[in-house]
Amino acid sequence: MKRRALVATLLCLSAGAARWTGAEAQGQTLNRTLREYARTHAFSGTILVQRHGKTIYHESFGLAFGVPVTNATRFKIASITKVFTSVLILQLVDQGKLDLRAPIRTYLPNYAGEGADKVSIHNLLNHTSGIENFDRIKSYDEAVRNGIESYQLPHTTDELLTKYSSGKIVGETGKVFDYNNADYVILGKILEKAYGKTFDTILKERILDPLGMTQSGMLYQQEIMPNLAYTYLKPGDSAALINDLPVYAQNWYSAGGMYSTATDLARFADALYRSSRLLKPETLELMLTPGLDKYGYGLWITSTDVRGKPHRVAQRPGSIMGANTLLLRYLDDDLTVVILSNTSATDIDGFGFFVGRAALE
Repeated sequence: MKRRALVATLLCLSAGAARWTGAEAQGQTLNRTLREYARTHAFSGTILVQRHGKTIYHESFGLAFGVPVTNATRFKIASITKVFTSVLILQLVDQGKLDLRAPIRTYLPNYAGEGADKVSIHNLLNHTSGIENFDRIKSYDEAVRNGIESYQLPHTTDELLTKYSSGKIVGETGKVFDYNNADYVILGKILEKAYGKTFDTILKERILDPLGMTQSGMLYQQEIMPNLAYTYLKPGDSAALINDLPVYAQNWYSAGGMYSTATDLARFADALYRSSRLLKPETLELMLTPGLDKYGYGLWITSTDVRGKPHRVAQRPGSIMGANTLLLRYLDDDLTVVILSNTSATDIDGFGFFVGRAALE
């Protein structure tokens, strides 16, 4: 008996060592592969890969504010903010305080836009509202020549609602997908009305504090944010990076006004996708149900092939000038990829799927 027990113990130790060696080898291969890709694609920022709740890769490249980017550097996360807004709205659904099919006026009685009685919360979440889009600037040259009033002049959130998010209905509601920040500005104001608090406070109380996301929050032009990476734009076909245009970051509000770190976003992804700490499982499935343009509530639901096998993915990119980000979740593989960059020099979506394939192969 003793001899058999010893043999069994040795076999277990041997198997454990083999698994450790395999994981270690995969980590080294991933490190070499991603480091080479970052070097050849002028990447500046942070990459984090998490599998089965464990971080298997976390490295940083380039410069943030004249010093090297580190894993603790904060970044503007742009439209990744929309996932947070979606979760906050869906939490109200879980609480029985909001009906996704109800129109805007149900929750914002004074909303003056044409969509007050026509556009539902569902339409806002999946960008099928048909409300006039206030982001009309099509190029860097046009932005420099004409300015961007909605972002380059200070506005209260009430002004963002009335001046830019209460336009005419220009598309058939529910029938046409139009990616529109106005939809998420309205959702932010619905949250404020429901809770009687600012969006910033709701975000902090409902998500950031419970998850220990101490390096995340809302950006404000008048506040100096320590360790926040400066952002740089590569206009057109120019080879050179330039400073981003001056803007009021808070004007992106609930559609794109957050900052965070890769570690914090991985913590958020874990709570959303793995542990059901933020939403009921059936509500999460609703969020991840693709509609027009394969868009769910705040993100795209797509599929990508790895070695001929399809993998379902929740894709949430973010881009505001030099702030280029990606939160990628391989839904059936328990794999999260976070990429945060402070320049527009790299195709972040392409990089994200490259990282995902490298982690799965």
